[in-house]
Amino acid sequence: MPVRPIRLFGDPVLRTRAAEVVDFDKELRTLVADLWETVEDEGGAGLAAPQLGVSLRVFTYHCDGFSGHLVNPTIDLVSEELQDGPEGCLSIPGLSWDCRRHLHVVARGWNAHGDPVEVEGTANVARAVQHETDHLDGVLFVDRLDPETRKQAMREIRAARWFGEPEPAVRTSPHPLLGRAR
Repeated sequence: MPVRPIRLFGDPVLRTRAAEVVDFDKELRTLVADLWETVEDEGGAGLAAPQLGVSLRVFTYHCDGFSGHLVNPTIDLVSEELQDGPEGCLSIPGLSWDCRRHLHVVARGWNAHGDPVEVEGTANVARAVQHETDHLDGVLFVDRLDPETRKQAMREIRAARWFGEPEPAVRTSPHPLLGRAR
């Protein structure tokens, strides 16, 4: 499976709500494998399909000894307790800021074969699944920063050498009919 280029801040696919997966087929399993290869190559804690330009609700995660992928995830809060901690993003390379996330969550979804999956782990796993699920909703972690930190983050992003690179075409779905019958 190939390592694929990661879409950067400013690319419209990162701000678009991804479509639900309706076909659990070979193309989906190939996408999951591409996500794995790419996140491992980049050394990240997770990667969502929109970051590869595929607007589908799929992500991989790997942190604190927990790893896997979720298709069409939902998140349930286990408690209202919050955590502040450094957060970065492969779509905003080389930059990080403290971000507030829920400390305990349970993420539910399916694997690439359509089997149910439930994820509950450490505080870092909770942070990772919230971050990646946000990607599927068109939300970036900089949107969750306090106002002053967000202003600083935007200044640093605009000054980054990668900012403003050309945007590749958005691939909306590897499933041309989005599951509808021919």
